[in-house]
Amino acid sequence: MVSPIRWAVSKIYGSETDPPVVAEVERASYAEQIVSRLRHFENQVLPPSARVDPTLSQRVAPPFRLSNLLVWGVAIAKKSTELAGEVFVHQVWGPRKPSWGIEMTVITTIMRGAGKYSEIASLGMLRGILNVLGYVPIPSNAMVTPVTFRVPKRKLRGFLAECSSAEDGTRELAGEWVVGRHLWRRLQAEWRASRGEIRKNSVASIKSHSMDHKDRVILYIHGGAYFMFSAATHRIMTIQLSKHLNARLFAIDYRLAPETRFPGQLIDVVSAYMRLLEDLHIPPENIIVAGDSAGGALTLALLLYLRDNKYPLPSGAIVMSPWADLTMSCDSWDSNEAYDIIPRPTPGDHLHPILCYLGDEGIEKYLTHPYVSPLFGDFTGIPPLLIQCGDSEVLRDEITLLAHKATRAGVKVRHEIYEDCVHVFQTFPFLEASRRAFLSCRDFVKRVLPAQQRRSPQSLDDVAIAGLEAEMDNEKTRTVAADGQEEVSQNKDLPSLVDDDPAEDEDEDDNVSIASSSSATLHDDTGERSPIPKHPAGTERYLSRLSLRTTHLTSPSTPTTPTSTTTFIPRNHYRRASGTGFTPLSATALTMSPCLAPAPKPIVRTRATSHPDIHSLCADWAERGPANETTLYSPHAVSNSRGNV
Repeated sequence: MVSPIRWAVSKIYGSETDPPVVAEVERASYAEQIVSRLRHFENQVLPPSARVDPTLSQRVAPPFRLSNLLVWGVAIAKKSTELAGEVFVHQVWGPRKPSWGIEMTVITTIMRGAGKYSEIASLGMLRGILNVLGYVPIPSNAMVTPVTFRVPKRKLRGFLAECSSAEDGTRELAGEWVVGRHLWRRLQAEWRASRGEIRKNSVASIKSHSMDHKDRVILYIHGGAYFMFSAATHRIMTIQLSKHLNARLFAIDYRLAPETRFPGQLIDVVSAYMRLLEDLHIPPENIIVAGDSAGGALTLALLLYLRDNKYPLPSGAIVMSPWADLTMSCDSWDSNEAYDIIPRPTPGDHLHPILCYLGDEGIEKYLTHPYVSPLFGDFTGIPPLLIQCGDSEVLRDEITLLAHKATRAGVKVRHEIYEDCVHVFQTFPFLEASRRAFLSCRDFVKRVLPAQQRRSPQSLDDVAIAGLEAEMDNEKTRTVAADGQEEVSQNKDLPSLVDDDPAEDEDEDDNVSIASSSSATLHDDTGERSPIPKHPAGTERYLSRLSLRTTHLTSPSTPTTPTSTTTFIPRNHYRRASGTGFTPLSATALTMSPCLAPAPKPIVRTRATSHPDIHSLCADWAERGPANETTLYSPHAVSNSRGNV
């Protein structure tokens, strides 16, 4: 951790502390350097960079003592002093990241190093504090309907067959339907029209309004390190997704760890998907799965499980900062530790999320299982992916390799990195990058999916429409207003689409176009077109920050996934595109510019059985660049046409 005093001194004397620089290893060839680091993959053992020891046992939570109050007092005093120092440095010399406002400085300072105080915290207390997020004011109106349903005996195939056979049809799961205000009005008007409750001339206008609309349904899987949060705490994201995608959204409340270990969470997610598919008769072409952090990993695990067992796949997936590698093998856990909001867990701690999720036995058995760490799976046959992450988050590198590996398997991948942004930055509505990310989600659904998915969204049949209406339009429906307050909605009193001008609810950026990822040229400050360099300046410096740790561990058993037969020619696109207006947290107006840029090389902790040619894949990445195109959204004005990172 970089102290405020050291940070201030660096501002005065110009020492480089952003980002922390890893000691350079002199080699004759950078490509040879990368390849030499990956030799351990040939022996099918844990990589030396792994930070999770599968032989560790989880400690029992210590009992509460009165002395804990004193420790809490000391901790609060230390954190308050640190916060005051950071705010002072922010105001005098500037923030740790150029585009950060005071809000991000405060948030990151509070979260930084929080893992050091886990011994005096309990899981119940932690959940209670974080669940307050469920009462944070929501930025836009929406309708929320809580739902509880029984999990039937579905006789799931493959990996979940044994656990599924234990279901007796009495277990219940909860979730909630989230619908943006404008879509809710349209749906309600359609339901009223179908029941003959409004005049005929209005019915015609409603039908004509609905003709262009394809009914998509989003299955949202919330994050929270597998042991925190809920659908309610993530309304700040689910409402935005429903609004921008103009779609119904179902957020599932899967069972949390450590009360439920893996694969319980995966069973719940699969059950939620099957309920949409089989019980509510929603065509798979109409379903989009989305998730953040641990929910992003569950989203990928869901896709792998459905593919492995020949279940119908959804049309696409949106993953935000997915936790794809539970071995924590990548260097960004070190280089971004001083900036991200995710504290590094203490080995063996009672609040260690991986131990809570897998347990002492499961961590040895499943740590590299593709359904636990999706990075180690084969992505052949997976639907199109939108992958978003922050440049300053600890998961950045593993997400980079996730995009590269999925592209190598033939998946259509849209990989976006948002400069200066932290883990799941979409939860911060005051960030312009958050708004931009949701606009990109809209663009992905409107433009990418229609061109990539094999079948277009289908019209919902009468059974599906009736089922959705029964679930969403009832006495349990709540209005979540701009102030975050809920109140029971009387459906008959809700304004319908025919009573309102729909334009007032449309997003002002509905026609914003996201920069195309297929362009092969860029514009410099003079307006002239410049060719893309094969090895853009700054790439080696950016990649050289990625290094391996030297702790050697034993290898757990790892199941296999189908091997990929798809080949993909890597390319190293690097393009600056015209930017849109970006207003950072500070008062200074900057420019947010999307560009296609090479991402840093993460170090995977996979086995040869999980990917048939991991050594060649990584060597190819080092020599010719990533297979996928990475779009970097920068809040800084573009001053170099070659887009140095």
